[in-house]
Amino acid sequence: MLFNSFHFVFFFVIVTAIYFAIPHKFRWFLLLSASCYFYMVFVPIYILILGFTIVIDYFAGIYLEKTQGKKKKWFLIASLIANIGVLAVFKYYNFLNENLTILLKTFIIQNPIPYLSILLPIGLSFHTFQAMSYTIEVYRGNQKAERNFGIYALYVMFYPQLVAGPIERPQNLLHQFYEKHYFEYERVVDGLKMILFGLFKKIVIADRLAIYVNAVYNNPEQHNGFTLIVATIFFAFQIYCDFSAYSEIAIGTAQVMGFKLMTNFNRPYFSQSISEFWKRWHISLSSWFKDYLYISLGGNKVTIPRWYFNLFIVFLISGLWHGANWTYIIWGGLNGFYLVFAIITKKYRDGFSNLIRLNHFPKINGFFQIMTTFILANFAWIFFRANNLENAALIIKKIFTQWGELFIPTSSMMAYSFFSILFLLVIEIKREYFNEKISFMYNKNIVVRNLSYSFLIILILLFGVFDGGQFIYFQF
Repeated sequence: MLFNSFHFVFFFVIVTAIYFAIPHKFRWFLLLSASCYFYMVFVPIYILILGFTIVIDYFAGIYLEKTQGKKKKWFLIASLIANIGVLAVFKYYNFLNENLTILLKTFIIQNPIPYLSILLPIGLSFHTFQAMSYTIEVYRGNQKAERNFGIYALYVMFYPQLVAGPIERPQNLLHQFYEKHYFEYERVVDGLKMILFGLFKKIVIADRLAIYVNAVYNNPEQHNGFTLIVATIFFAFQIYCDFSAYSEIAIGTAQVMGFKLMTNFNRPYFSQSISEFWKRWHISLSSWFKDYLYISLGGNKVTIPRWYFNLFIVFLISGLWHGANWTYIIWGGLNGFYLVFAIITKKYRDGFSNLIRLNHFPKINGFFQIMTTFILANFAWIFFRANNLENAALIIKKIFTQWGELFIPTSSMMAYSFFSILFLLVIEIKREYFNEKISFMYNKNIVVRNLSYSFLIILILLFGVFDGGQFIYFQF
């Protein structure tokens, strides 16, 4: 079920109304049933995949808590193999098989392994990582094994964040299913505001920008470098509005019912370095890789070359997590390179900044760093959005060698696109530098607040793209 659909509106209202109407002891069952329905709207049969991993991890958690020594480690390995195995089959099998075919062709050998005609289950990477965090935390002794099978299943399947995060930790979410949540007017209204603004960002901004981005990126050979730069910048804001909108709707939906999910975005385009960018972008995934992969590899408690390797390999795997395509792997590797290069050159960059006295003007220096980080992130987004490596190479080549007139489908489309980005930036600047919420939605005057809600709803109905389809990160 898509958040940007009328189906979800009816679903959310009905489930929430019943949630507050029934006794607390039955609420977990309602949420689990609703989550099953929410997921089965996509492809019903794939609920069996979720069921398989849930059963494996539920019993693995119990045995992990009971056992010690090498046997305990084997229970964890079995759980991880089950989860990663499902992910490998549905997400990476054909990709690996295709690359094996290419490799064998160089030796004039035919690949005997057949391809599988299967669809990738919606949000598989997200709920797989959430399930893995549970067994790892139980193994580490940071979380007690959950004995109630229904509650554990709900932890994995909680519908607000089931298909695109935030990727929660058991310490934050599991205990909340046991807590009784009351209808609190201010909390509910704040949650509804998050949902409303999330829908606005998705339907009115992201999906409108997507029209131009798709027209250009799906036909890069027909466009010049200037047009490709504009399309890349539009995509930067499209993917941010698309994914952060999902997170806001998920967090707002959970908040209405009394649940607190972790923040997933913190205005990443105001970052002054790539390192800071990844502390602000998709925070739940970045912290997951830090907690369960980077630290396990030794983090920065190793030799300097090994530290650089740890950073690079984490980002490389992060790219692979996003998709079974070389474009995603290069995107991840490029971000890893940015990070390592920044560490290596920090002394020289600081020396140069001191030489030209740029560090004496912190605001100008900060602006320069923000713009540099934004440009680097945009260059990496080329690989993320390009349909294949050939297109990515062509886009980069044209950006540096072929300029011309800007592609303008209609003047109204371009004006709308630039205005929507400007509108978003004004709101983000007020949040970033003045610590202000969206002023018109939190105005003390009730008339102004109600008018602002009405205004956003009208904008959604008038300018929203209701056939924009699913959120970008559903494919991961």
